[in-house]
Amino acid sequence: MRILIDTDILVPGHDGTPLAANVWRPDVPEPAPVLLARSPYGKDDLNVLVDDISANVHALVEAGYAVVYQSCRGTFRSEGTFTPHVDEAADGAAAVAWLREQPWCNGTVGMLGTSYVGLTQWYAAATGVEGLAAIAPLTAPADPYLAPWYSPGGALSLDSLLTWTTLMSTNAVMRDLTLGKGDPAEIGTAVAHVTTLPEAFASTPLHDHAWVRSRMPALADILAHPTRDRFWTDLAPLATPERISVPALNVGGWYDLFLPSTLQAYRTMRERGGSAEARAGQRLVIGPWAHMGEHRSGTFPDRDHGPMAAFQFAEITEGHVAFFDRWLRGRADAVDDDHPVRIFVMGIDEWRDEADWPLPDTRYTDYHLSSTAGAHTAAGDGLLSVAPPAVEGHDTYLYDPHRPVPSLGGPVLGLATGTHAGPLDQRPVESRDDVLCFTTPELTAPVEVTGHVAVKLFVSSSAVDTDFTGKLVDVHPDGRAVLLCEGILRARYRRSLAEPEPLTPGEVTELTVDLGATSNVFLPGHRIRLEVSSSNFPRYDRNSNTGGVIAEERLADMVPAVNAVHHGPAHPSRLVLPLIER
Repeated sequence: MRILIDTDILVPGHDGTPLAANVWRPDVPEPAPVLLARSPYGKDDLNVLVDDISANVHALVEAGYAVVYQSCRGTFRSEGTFTPHVDEAADGAAAVAWLREQPWCNGTVGMLGTSYVGLTQWYAAATGVEGLAAIAPLTAPADPYLAPWYSPGGALSLDSLLTWTTLMSTNAVMRDLTLGKGDPAEIGTAVAHVTTLPEAFASTPLHDHAWVRSRMPALADILAHPTRDRFWTDLAPLATPERISVPALNVGGWYDLFLPSTLQAYRTMRERGGSAEARAGQRLVIGPWAHMGEHRSGTFPDRDHGPMAAFQFAEITEGHVAFFDRWLRGRADAVDDDHPVRIFVMGIDEWRDEADWPLPDTRYTDYHLSSTAGAHTAAGDGLLSVAPPAVEGHDTYLYDPHRPVPSLGGPVLGLATGTHAGPLDQRPVESRDDVLCFTTPELTAPVEVTGHVAVKLFVSSSAVDTDFTGKLVDVHPDGRAVLLCEGILRARYRRSLAEPEPLTPGEVTELTVDLGATSNVFLPGHRIRLEVSSSNFPRYDRNSNTGGVIAEERLADMVPAVNAVHHGPAHPSRLVLPLIER
């Protein structure tokens, strides 16, 4: 098929501001349905043409779709000022309306794309703009507070925030120079900030990044709103799912920082979407991937998930075509309505189709925490057991924000943290005396864990506020302690993300740490392990333990905290696993 390509078409934004777009369309006489992607990362990157980041553009055009990539307001060749989140809903609606007026568009529009490009889809869908028939957000947020800027437990996602705002600031410098304005010497400033990101993570106070704030004022806005207040709910399309009436193809990764948002979007829209089509038309695909394109092979330094785990073998492009054929062309048989969920089950390393998420036959099972001599380090005697312990006990450790537990794998961007994203071996951190390890005996039969994982802890602290972290780990026979999922809770948010409440020092309190979700079969000879600590840095910022505004505090203001995990009949601390038994 001959493909027609038009570049730098100016599409009016909601206030008439010209926003640049490229168009790929089939050279056919009849109008075609259109797929729109709105990106702050540039529309001319050749990566948009291949499927290591999203669906393959050429394949979509071959399937009969016109594909439009538009640069968001204030980025690259689009005019105006880029302010994250603020104009995306109105500009997205304006782009859909403009597309429907083009002679090569048949009046039906879908949206696609990854990361922030996925968020722009949710914003446009929430406007109810006429003609938008379906969206396909891939590894994308739908509630910016919960990801990427903060965690479901209220800790600041320092890695993603500072990395992204620094890179976007660099893009802004390059844009100005391309447009013939700006100071060429600022290139050196930008390069210096990118190359010294590891040092920037450690600097305090957190808002003390003057150059980034000058180029990306949103950094200051994000840090100024550590609670999930009106600032955030107004920016969250999924806060009011009843406004969204289109089906969505939700694609995520077990090690993607947006996985909680992807799963929340699927479940929330299934239950509260604004139309029968939106509720019934949600689809979900989760693979063994992290966020960046290079982390979508399924192969990581400490864990290889096999050849079928790779993004290009997951039929992402084919899935997009089938999904859009269903909702933009009305082909009812294009998708399997009985199995809207497709997941990669790690451990056995197989793809599997499911009827819903969470899986309908999930059995949530408590694995109780206990120790005798102490659970400090993997060499301790911390035990995970379905049988509850008969005696009371506790494990105490010192959390010192001056020597936080370093991030090691997991859902990080991995650009400047000094670690790869994904399922890394946790043994280097399990040797620290401020990491508690609770482990099952060696398994004699496979145990499948698929779904949302949480740890319920009875804790006490010498501080008025501190953090508690958890990691679910698959301990292999060769000793590798491979990370599956993790989470953090800032204790002041243990009851509400909107209304913080201090701890009473020394008082035992129950709290729940959301560890996210996974799908893994623990094989015979393996062991299930839970790690508990109080920091995961720089994926998350360090809690200062003072109860103050952490973004405004210097390292010298931070104080150590003596934290304890209590377990036993009166304090049943436990890991809650979603078991699948078939």
